[in-house]
Amino acid sequence: MMDVYGYVCVLLLSTGLAAGKPTLRKERVHHDPLELIKQANEDNQSFNFDHEAFLGKEEATTFDQLTPEESKERLGKIVERIDSDEDGYVTIAELKAWIKRVQKRYVYENVAKVWTDYDLNKDNKISWDEYKQATYGYYLANPEEFEDATDQFSFKKMLPRDERRFQKADLDGDQATDREEFTSFLHPEEFDHMKDIVVQETLEDIDKNGDGHVDEDEYIADMFSHEEGGPEPDWVRTERDQFSDFRDLNKDGIMDQEEIRQWILPQDYDHAQAEARHLVYESDQDKDTKLTKEEILENWNMFVGSQATNYGEDLTKNHDEL
Repeated sequence: MMDVYGYVCVLLLSTGLAAGKPTLRKERVHHDPLELIKQANEDNQSFNFDHEAFLGKEEATTFDQLTPEESKERLGKIVERIDSDEDGYVTIAELKAWIKRVQKRYVYENVAKVWTDYDLNKDNKISWDEYKQATYGYYLANPEEFEDATDQFSFKKMLPRDERRFQKADLDGDQATDREEFTSFLHPEEFDHMKDIVVQETLEDIDKNGDGHVDEDEYIADMFSHEEGGPEPDWVRTERDQFSDFRDLNKDGIMDQEEIRQWILPQDYDHAQAEARHLVYESDQDKDTKLTKEEILENWNMFVGSQATNYGEDLTKNHDEL
């Protein structure tokens, strides 16, 4: 019989709870793609960032399944879709619109995949009771099995946290969510009225001593597990400087909720715009601030690499529905 920790891990995956769990650490920081210009083109992390933005999360997970020739062929068809005015050039604005469309499509397709798992009475709404039963039903019926679960997977903490998020998403207060409301519940970072929840959950994740603030050690511990006696990598020391120079805005040694908001949801940052600028900068051979199909295909590995799978199917979809 598997241990409690293993059982909880399996249960989280089987119930789809992962879709509604708190914002993951890797999702918190909005890295400016222009910073990646300094990295070599063969840098896998840089490519993965670009591929996910350009293709979408799910398409970008299918890796090394196409030959370079097949990838270029499919990329060429994608380029024709991006060039909305059909003038033979892809501009930053057109790339930005495409990236936003890809992101939006991923969010709504993700909700569509799990909708029937939660809409138990098939009334095209998901009530809090339905979500709670589908996600926490086993725990509520058998709480004794979870007494030794680690804090990371503690249902006692996650249940009220999910309920708080659900209530914020339920705009009309009827204790049930339509598709748009449920989408904001599963993807709160995409909706303005859910931003406070994203900030609050981030603070709760990092604030290990529960004092309502994030100090420098908590900030570092959220991204780096320090081995006792071992030296800190250079990037950790750089992050410590980031904390004091740019995160702790009022220089009181801690980050409050407003400073956390400025960190994870900066008002002057547009991810799609920055990524579009980055892709154009890297691929614009004649420096006219727009891309021809040939320039994109020449730099195909940055856009899709060998990850352009599933786009044969995608090309037949009606993108106007998004």
